[in-house]
Amino acid sequence: MSSHDTKKNWGDLFMNGFAVLSSFLGTGVEFIEALTIVLAVAAIRGWKNALLGAFSAVLVLAILVTLIGAPLAKVIDLFWVQLMVGLFMLLFGIRWLRKAILRYAGLKALHNEAESYEEEVQRQKAAGEVKPGIDRFAFATTFSGTFLEGLEAIFIVITFGLASHSISSAVLGALIATVVVILLGIIAKQPLSKIPENTMKFIVGIMLTSFGTYWLGESFHVRWPNQDLSIIYLIVTLLLLSYILVTRCKRALRSSHGEDSSQTPGEVSQS
Repeated sequence: MSSHDTKKNWGDLFMNGFAVLSSFLGTGVEFIEALTIVLAVAAIRGWKNALLGAFSAVLVLAILVTLIGAPLAKVIDLFWVQLMVGLFMLLFGIRWLRKAILRYAGLKALHNEAESYEEEVQRQKAAGEVKPGIDRFAFATTFSGTFLEGLEAIFIVITFGLASHSISSAVLGALIATVVVILLGIIAKQPLSKIPENTMKFIVGIMLTSFGTYWLGESFHVRWPNQDLSIIYLIVTLLLLSYILVTRCKRALRSSHGEDSSQTPGEVSQS
C-alpha cells in the first residue's frame, strides 16, 4: 500500500469518526432539551399526550431526512452544495461557539434544564384542565418542541454527513445520541441537568466552525495542508482563540464590576 493510500485511509477514518462524534454531541444537546419539554408536559398533562406529540414530530422529521438528506448526498460534488453547506456550518457553528464563550466568560447565564423544566410545568398548569382524548395544548407543546430541536439535529446530521462524505456515520452518531438520551430519561425520570450542555455545545461549535471553514475553502479550491487533516489545525486555532477570548472577557468583567461585586456571573445576562 502506497503512502498516498495510507494517508487517504487515515483521512477517511478521521472524517468518519469526526462525523459520528459531532453528530452524537450535537444531536444529544438538542434531544436533552426536547426531553425536558416532554417530561414537563407528561408530569402535568399525562404521558399519552406528551409522547403522541413527540413521536409525531419524530415521524415528520424522519420523512424530512429521507427527502432532503438522500438527494443532497447524490450531488455532493456540486459547487453550490459545498458552498451552501459550508456556509451554513460556519454560521451555525459560530452561533453555538459565541454562546458557549459568553457562558464560560460569565457574560451569559448557563442553560439550566431544571429551570426550563419548572417553567414549562408552570406553563402547563396555567393552561387549565387536561382535555379528554387528545389534549391539543399538550400535543402542540411536545410536537413543536421536539420538532424544532430535532430540526437543528437534522441540520447537524446532514451537514456533517455531507462534509465527511459519509451520511451513514453522521446518522449513526445521531441514533446513538437518541438512544442514550431516551435511556437516561427513562432511568432518571427528570431533566438531565447534570450533563454539561455548554461544554457539548462548545465542542460542536468548534467542530462546525472548523469544518465549515474547511469546506468553504474547498468550494473555492483552497489547497489545505495535509488535506482533511488540516481540520485539526483549525480546531486547535479556534480552541486557543476561544481561551484567549474567555480570559479577556473575564478580566474585563472583573474590572467593570469590581472583585467585591455581589452579582454572580450567571446574573449578568439572561438573554
